Amino acid sequence: MKRRTVLAAGAFAAGAPGRAAASAPAAKVLRVAMPTAETGFDPPRVSDATSVAVVGHIFEPPLTFDYLARPSRLRPLTAAALPEVSDGYRCFVFTIRRGIVFADDPVFGGRPRELTAADHVYAIKRLYDPAITTEWLYVFENAKVLGLGELRRRVIAARTPFPYDEEVEGLRVLDRYRFEVRIAEPDPRFVLAFTNAATTGAVAREVVEAYAADPMAHPVGTGPFRLAQWRRSSLIVLERNPRFRGEVFDSLAEPGDDAALAAQRHLQGRTLPLVDRVEIAIIEEAQPRWLAFQQGDLDLAAVPPEFAPVAAPGGELAPYLAQRGIGMQRTLMASTAFTFFNCEDQVVGGNAPERVALRRAVALACDNAEMVRLAWQGQGVPAQSMIAPHNVGFDPVLVSELARPDPARAKALLDLHGWVDRDGDGWRETPDGKPLVLRLANVGDQRSRLVGELWRRRMEGIGLRFAFDFMPFAELIKRTLAGRLQMSAMSWNAGPDADFYLGLAYGPNAGQSNDARFRLDAYDRLYERQRALPDGPERFAAMRDAVRTMLAYMPYIPHLHPVALDLVQPHVRGWVREPFGGRPWMHVDVVRSER
Repeated sequence: MKRRTVLAAGAFAAGAPGRAAASAPAAKVLRVAMPTAETGFDPPRVSDATSVAVVGHIFEPPLTFDYLARPSRLRPLTAAALPEVSDGYRCFVFTIRRGIVFADDPVFGGRPRELTAADHVYAIKRLYDPAITTEWLYVFENAKVLGLGELRRRVIAARTPFPYDEEVEGLRVLDRYRFEVRIAEPDPRFVLAFTNAATTGAVAREVVEAYAADPMAHPVGTGPFRLAQWRRSSLIVLERNPRFRGEVFDSLAEPGDDAALAAQRHLQGRTLPLVDRVEIAIIEEAQPRWLAFQQGDLDLAAVPPEFAPVAAPGGELAPYLAQRGIGMQRTLMASTAFTFFNCEDQVVGGNAPERVALRRAVALACDNAEMVRLAWQGQGVPAQSMIAPHNVGFDPVLVSELARPDPARAKALLDLHGWVDRDGDGWRETPDGKPLVLRLANVGDQRSRLVGELWRRRMEGIGLRFAFDFMPFAELIKRTLAGRLQMSAMSWNAGPDADFYLGLAYGPNAGQSNDARFRLDAYDRLYERQRALPDGPERFAAMRDAVRTMLAYMPYIPHLHPVALDLVQPHVRGWVREPFGGRPWMHVDVVRSER
């Protein structure tokens, strides 16, 4: 449902550990790569793109999105059907399919372990356990699941272990295969929370307790794959789960979508998954990923933007690639790349007029079109707000002040609010005369450094001194969650509803999805209002007001919506980029005999 990446990292990339691994047995092996290192595979503890993708193939939530449906459409996964909804979108009853079993593990003593409703309930309760650091608690806290928040606060106050066996009004096991969730306020889109393996993927309690010393390294789920090998920050190998029930493909493509129609023809009626192993290499730099694909060591590749002019000059697949039978797909992502300000920081934070003026001046000096053109080689669309395409609530005709840089206005704002050069050294000081240096954090790859140079030039033009802190992605996430960065580049991929993007500025989400730690009562009321309303003119009006408020206070600077340029080798079948799906390798087939 949501995958976090850094601004400088490419969208989903795929590559391979190498030819040696693929030349072994006759098993079907899909070789892919990711541009950022994983953190691990315990669902509530992960939010980075690599870990979330792996978790999505091992663990299963009750619901998922139809693979080919555009716009997106919900369908059952571990659930037997879509949930029963009652009490004005306050009560949701899920019925779990019978006969689903977990992957084998010594914890189960050699016996099949059937999935029950209690496993999904346990997964949700883990989000509330203060002993687990998670970014996902807000998903259920915002919905105000009856009794769970109070239980968490009681545990924190008493400093006692979380009582997983204590039943609360809002989350109950009704019988072996049914569970009920009750929330305090109407939420017509609450069911979307049950599509994310990181929040509602079923876990077996006995497995979590057996491997409590290192839960990130022992994922055991009901999904199509299981973890076979893991070399941290280097190689992840998934193998087909022999206990997986199989999933018969029955999705239908929209007319005119050639890639989706081709996938439909190949997959229709077949039992998934079709590959036996997925080998995931961590290749952080763009050039090695691109070279690996050219050499045939990658089955799929999202072309790094800096190589887009080589792979697709003028937007058309390069002849030398077309001659090799390589296919290309171009997709506007449901993603927003942005920079956030830490609104708890003593320099850039707070909602005093001079602090808001500083943030808006920085945004006015940015040139998003230049960033798309130079750092992303045209593989993106300048953003007008934080809401990404393909989301309900995205406004394709919105033109905000981010549409074009305005350094003259930025200078005027800074002058008006006291951010001026008092000592004549060419750099502005704070309104109280202290030295002013803004610090922007990012990962340290080549594109990040180019983005840094664009920032430096633009900020120098308005008299602001900038410094840059480059660090590994895992450290970037760690410091973001701890509120230890003044500014940082990041991106989110989420949907299909803009509620997630609006929630990035919701005060109670600070320290979770609200990277900026922005708090404004008036905004919180707007967010809560749109959340409770069904889709329609009244809700969309509240969403527009929320967008305008975010742009006015500027806790985030939206930069661009990436365009993914995906290449597939001739032997790959069935793959299309899903806007929101959490199982990108589930539907892929490798047909090397046709080469």
